[in-house]
Amino acid sequence: MKKIIILIPVYNDWDSLEKLLGEIDETVKDIKNIFIECLIINDASTIISPQFIKPKNIKKINILDMKENRGHARCNAFGIRYVNENEDFDNLILMDSDGEDRPIELKLLIEKIIENPNISVVAKRIKRSEGPFFQFLYSLHKIITFVFTGQKINFGNYSCLTKSDVSKLFNKASLWSSYSGTFKKNINDFNEINSTRGKRYFGPSKMSLYNLIIHSFSIIAVFKLQVLTRSFFIIIILGYINKFFTLDLVFLKIPVILFCIIIFLVSLRENEKELLKSSENLINIKEINN
Repeated sequence: MKKIIILIPVYNDWDSLEKLLGEIDETVKDIKNIFIECLIINDASTIISPQFIKPKNIKKINILDMKENRGHARCNAFGIRYVNENEDFDNLILMDSDGEDRPIELKLLIEKIIENPNISVVAKRIKRSEGPFFQFLYSLHKIITFVFTGQKINFGNYSCLTKSDVSKLFNKASLWSSYSGTFKKNINDFNEINSTRGKRYFGPSKMSLYNLIIHSFSIIAVFKLQVLTRSFFIIIILGYINKFFTLDLVFLKIPVILFCIIIFLVSLRENEKELLKSSENLINIKEINN
């Protein structure tokens, strides 16, 4: 029997969580020889959680109440550490609570990990549900990430980790800032499934333009040394072009330098000390039995 824990951060969005749990229950009902447990990280919600009825195909649901709101990425970081240190499990799935990580793709993740149990699986985004402006920004993010880091990162949090890969990630300082960047930097061998970004169950997206930019820069900041090296070579190349073709390219050099500075400032969000003591923010654990 394979035990799989699904880690789900939530902040006030209890209606979405309830709908998500029902859809998870429906998705996993026909998968044999697995034990599904859900671990809900309540990120200091200001709305009291309702009384949930545990779906029959989810064997256990625990809600971990946090004292202070730390944000989605840090809930995932805490959850990964908590599972590594306190749970007996075979695999850990990271999943958003709002419906954008489609429960129907859980079956693909689980089938892939059963097929090759020693290799983690990520949900590669092949299609998104957002508007054209967001999709343009996402494409721009992927291009900038590749140019400055050499990494192609086309997945988010939605993934299924092996126990050994959880042990590789749980103490990395960059996990406090970016899961996908930390995964890509530390896990060399992984499988993929194709994934379509779903639509939120209720309400508009809570991701502002500012948070989107910080999210993008946080991923890139995991590879800050590569950013520095590549920026250095870009500036040298621009210098040679400037010298031999008598072109004034200072308008390109300055943004590269500023970008480098911004990335190093964003990298300060990586905080090993806060990560290691994140369990101090946990105030209560309650199990949903009914």
